[in-house]
Amino acid sequence: MIEATSRFPGEAECRYQLLCPFPCRNQVVEMFDHAYQNYMDHAYPADELMPLTCRGRVRGLEPSRGDIDDALGKFSLTLIDTLDTLALLNKTAEFEAAVRRVLSDVRLDNDIVVSVFETNIRVLGGLLGGHSMALLLKEGGQHMLWYKDELLHMAKDLGLRLLPAFNTSSGLPYPRVNLRYGVRGPETRTGTETDTCTACAGTIILEFAALSRFTGNPVFENHARRALDFIWEKRQRNSNLVGTTINIHSGEWVRRDSGVGAGIDSYYEYLLKAYVLLGDDLFLQRFNTHYASIMKYISQPPLLLDVHIHKPLLPARTWMDSLLAFFPGLQVLKGDIRPAIETHEMLYQVTKKHNFLPEAFTTDFRVHWAQHPLRPEFAESTYFLYKATRDPYYLEVGRTVLENLNRFARVPCGFAAMKDVRTGSHEDRMDSFFLAEMFKYLFLLFADPEDLPFDVEGYIFTTEAHLLPLSLSTAFRSQTFSAANTTVSVPLLSSCFSTVLCKTVFKMGKVIWKLPIMLIRWSRNITTLDFLQAVSAVAAEDGLRFMQEMMELSSQQQKEQLPPRAVQIVSQPFLGRVVLTAGPAQFGMDLSKSSTGVSTIRISLTRPLANAALLQGRIALLQRGQCMFAEKARHIQKAGALGGIVIDDNEGSSSDTAPLFQMAGDGRNTDDVTLPLLFLFHKEGNILLEALREYKEVEVLLSDKARDRGEGRGEESIINGGGGCRAVHSPADGLVLQ
Repeated sequence: MIEATSRFPGEAECRYQLLCPFPCRNQVVEMFDHAYQNYMDHAYPADELMPLTCRGRVRGLEPSRGDIDDALGKFSLTLIDTLDTLALLNKTAEFEAAVRRVLSDVRLDNDIVVSVFETNIRVLGGLLGGHSMALLLKEGGQHMLWYKDELLHMAKDLGLRLLPAFNTSSGLPYPRVNLRYGVRGPETRTGTETDTCTACAGTIILEFAALSRFTGNPVFENHARRALDFIWEKRQRNSNLVGTTINIHSGEWVRRDSGVGAGIDSYYEYLLKAYVLLGDDLFLQRFNTHYASIMKYISQPPLLLDVHIHKPLLPARTWMDSLLAFFPGLQVLKGDIRPAIETHEMLYQVTKKHNFLPEAFTTDFRVHWAQHPLRPEFAESTYFLYKATRDPYYLEVGRTVLENLNRFARVPCGFAAMKDVRTGSHEDRMDSFFLAEMFKYLFLLFADPEDLPFDVEGYIFTTEAHLLPLSLSTAFRSQTFSAANTTVSVPLLSSCFSTVLCKTVFKMGKVIWKLPIMLIRWSRNITTLDFLQAVSAVAAEDGLRFMQEMMELSSQQQKEQLPPRAVQIVSQPFLGRVVLTAGPAQFGMDLSKSSTGVSTIRISLTRPLANAALLQGRIALLQRGQCMFAEKARHIQKAGALGGIVIDDNEGSSSDTAPLFQMAGDGRNTDDVTLPLLFLFHKEGNILLEALREYKEVEVLLSDKARDRGEGRGEESIINGGGGCRAVHSPADGLVLQ
């Protein structure tokens, strides 16, 4: 029964969204109205709303926040950024009124220094998205009949004001430009910078190419392509990765760490989306090259960890930033669904622990930077995964986002950014992207197709979620483009690329990708699993394993961090000189409290276990997968083993490059597990396996740290041939581990 009253309009009804998502759609609209109306009432024409003090943020009148303020140009930023959101949410009258305000009130010739990147994605993108919506409504014959491309004229004016930033020998833009005076050195407080972030220089092509296609002037697209060409040429040729910061004059990498988060994120996004929008195979080829390296070096499912571009096996940091939350959505567009599901679920576990994604968080889900400025990237990926899978689980995720925004961020004058997710304290800040992106993606997540004023399948989303029509692929294209870029543009045979509703997408007669096979539903408390439409038993088994591992990973942060353990080979000819770093278990025997450790001798490698008696008094080697770690421990303990070593089957994993892995329980009481269980990554596990293959008997010591030769010896070990465990036993055969 629905409660008679609820704290926020639509909140009670939204709880039933798994049966009918449309009440959640209504709540999204109500929340948008609360944010937008408070901006208009208390802040406009200022760039942004300060929701705690109920006034507008005007640059120069408030204490400087450093680079954050470079987005503010005294051009009513939030209103421009919100234009196409108004149209998408069926607020046609408000959209028309907003366009009239922009045309009458906004000035673009202010003597103010702004970020080229932020101004491009928010203001130029907002004007182009608004122009696209105005054309759409005018074509409908009922609204915007007076419109004569005024927003496009403003966009062209702004584009020309940004162009001086590209006057460098490399073609990479200066990071800042003065809207009135361009780039003229110290007198305009510009032109002295030497460095820019990769995303800052590489996130131009969609807006600039759209401006060229709309206006017929190729200069904008040419400059954007030149910048992308330069970044591509400066990639690290061995790893095919790019760094975070580059010198705009020499092209030298200033920061050589590489990831998919802050500083690089939308560079990768724009390579793939430029291919979708413009039909140039060159962009797809470059993206695919980068993507292969990302999945080889940066992706450690479900984690995405920065590496060094010259030494990609060397981790650059042990924490992640919240901007990488866009990446699962990009993987959906790429058609690589499984890793998208894995990383998204990891992000959801962090969200459930802290209510929001902290600006940065560690691999065990602890806070590294505690702020959360109401970023939309997690909602973005949630929307794209729902469109790809139609799994109602993602509606549940979206409802969690709605609830947390209302419970923790909503204030009387709008929504306030979180200053510290641990304490729930607020910051007097509501960025324009909150209205431009968050409500757009949440509305699309919950809306029925009949509720949308147009078919979003005909548009591509920019990194600021502005809508650019795919029909631009057939628009005017200059002959002045370089020879490498003169492929003929043709319409997409299926426009579903933008939100990935189709099972197969074709372009120029070629299959680009196929929708993956597995749809997954989790119960709310993640204790029961239900797989839908898996194409095979193997697919279902893979999915089951992933869910189990995510449960293990999500529960790791509930326990105190444990130190690493040691697996020491102490028999001839090793004599204790080979010590392998092992991950501990959050259950079972605590080896730090054992004076001797646990040791054994291994006798048989090749044949699988057919009788539980073979494990008596020995240590079992187990392959990761197929059942929970605690379940493995119970099986071998029941068979009489002294302990166990689990070897990761993720090829290439190593304690050199991956953070310490702690094996978690299965959500049940694990006091019954009394033996020790340790975890070896693939590289370390192979060292042990090679020793077992070469020598008939190998003695190892499991302990909290390496011991001298002669301590804790005397038992035998045995490895099963298949690894993992699936409980299959009978009175006749005993326990079989597979």
